[in-house]
Amino acid sequence: MQYPSSAHSVHRQPSIVVRLRRSVPAPIEPVARSLAKNKMAARAYRALLRRTQNPLEAYFRANQGRLIHKWIHYFDIYDRHFAPYRGRKVNIVEFGVSHGGSLQMWRDYFGPGATITGVDVDPRCAELTGEGVSVVIGDQEDRKFLNDLADRVGEIDIVSDDGGHTRGQQIAPVEELWPRVRDGGIFLAEDLHTSYWPNYGGGYKRPGTFIEYAKNLIDQQHAWHSRDSESFKVDDYTRSIRGMHIYDSVIVFDKGQVPKPTHERTGRPSF
Repeated sequence: MQYPSSAHSVHRQPSIVVRLRRSVPAPIEPVARSLAKNKMAARAYRALLRRTQNPLEAYFRANQGRLIHKWIHYFDIYDRHFAPYRGRKVNIVEFGVSHGGSLQMWRDYFGPGATITGVDVDPRCAELTGEGVSVVIGDQEDRKFLNDLADRVGEIDIVSDDGGHTRGQQIAPVEELWPRVRDGGIFLAEDLHTSYWPNYGGGYKRPGTFIEYAKNLIDQQHAWHSRDSESFKVDDYTRSIRGMHIYDSVIVFDKGQVPKPTHERTGRPSF
């Protein structure tokens, strides 16, 4: 979300590590080991994870690294859709680096098999790299830049757009990168409430906003059922959108090959 707006060694405290490991799922152990350096943070982390069972929110609450700024209800959305990719070799692109905290969060969440590319227009963000994390500087509304980016990173498993929040900045990445998302991948667009904010070019039912654009994509998903073959036709999006999940300020797009829907009947008629 971006709006212009002396510790002891872990090896000297094995009891804390053991207690953390007993209280958190195995994929969260790297966080547990790091938090073992700080007893207070470790206790807070354990308590939160017991309440939420959401490793991303738990990481956020215990964060002592780079700044992260998120709407809290996003964490459940992230975990619901991203959890199947944890511990796998995945290629992730995130628009909106800001202070780099979310890049660190994704690295921790997905694990060492993840390759993460952050994208931001601010050249200072080029310094916020790390193991498995690179940063590319460019304008996400620049379609040539987006295509060059796609050529550079290859097939993408997850796109998370938390970059610029004007209509053009939100729409261009979907149109240019959707074809580069592999089957089974995800495109997550967030902070879509700016579609209702005049200072971002938005407004209720204002043409051209991302929300109005997404309503048209819902239509296009259903083009299989069109009776108007001239003006409403099946296209590449219709054939590749497995689902659109609509949340407050977030839409998650599922990529996959979609054949023409069919229907059948089984069983005996009742009357």
